[in-house]
Amino acid sequence: MNGVELALKAEARLGEGPTWDPVGARLLWVDILASRVHWYDPAGGGQSVMATGQHVGAAKPRAAGGVVVNLRDGVGLYDADGAFRWLHHDPVPGRRANDAAVDAAGTLWAGTMRYDEAPGGGTLRRVGPDGTVVPVLDDVTVSNGTDWSPDGSLMYYVDSPTRRVDVFDVDKDTGLVSGRRPFAAVEEAAGLPDGLTVDAEGCVWVALWDGAAVRRYTPRGDLDRVVEVPVRRPTACAFGGPSLTDLYITSASTGLDARELAERPLSGSLLVVPGAGQGMPDVPFGG
Repeated sequence: MNGVELALKAEARLGEGPTWDPVGARLLWVDILASRVHWYDPAGGGQSVMATGQHVGAAKPRAAGGVVVNLRDGVGLYDADGAFRWLHHDPVPGRRANDAAVDAAGTLWAGTMRYDEAPGGGTLRRVGPDGTVVPVLDDVTVSNGTDWSPDGSLMYYVDSPTRRVDVFDVDKDTGLVSGRRPFAAVEEAAGLPDGLTVDAEGCVWVALWDGAAVRRYTPRGDLDRVVEVPVRRPTACAFGGPSLTDLYITSASTGLDARELAERPLSGSLLVVPGAGQGMPDVPFGG
């Protein structure tokens, strides 16, 4: 499997958003369409699951303990004891949450999309620990991978139907972004760019939906590595493990027929590439 191993056999409908939680030494990920947050312990092989009651696009560790979740109807907080409260409640009929990321200041960059994937029907917003919301983009179709360069000067972002990874300049004083421009294009035959992560060398790793692969691009935007995976729909990737050297990859089974599920039985599972590179620590949400 080209160095790819099975971390956890699962049947996730739409696995997404892997994030390493250093406090619990666990990988946090979600199954969007099953409305579940998962924790996976690679040392012991165990897992735990929490139902959210509505579609959950992403879950990230909080500095105060528990998780922040990007839900269908807004951004919410789960405490360590499971108590829930809304941080920003903003239900819009026909719209749901998708991928999200936390910046160096502990702010959540939360993406949304329409269920029917109508062009321009999604958004990207910054949600602060106090619930303050700053709109970033209001004409997104499928808001997906978001991450920052090691020095924090650049932000990489995917709106999947554009078939591009774009890059923005980051104002280090305000955290706001500007100067959007193409970073890397994905040809149609290779699938759609989905979730991404940036490693310690500044290289950008991108999961390719319907492309059965994860690609790594250099800071100059040159393709320098392709990791083929045994699933048609890898969705996102992140570095984890004690040394942040293992690349975890989530995947989806939704939309695949019985024949393809039989041919690719790991669809919906959590995969890992041990020793793939050197990741950067994730910052917990500040709330």
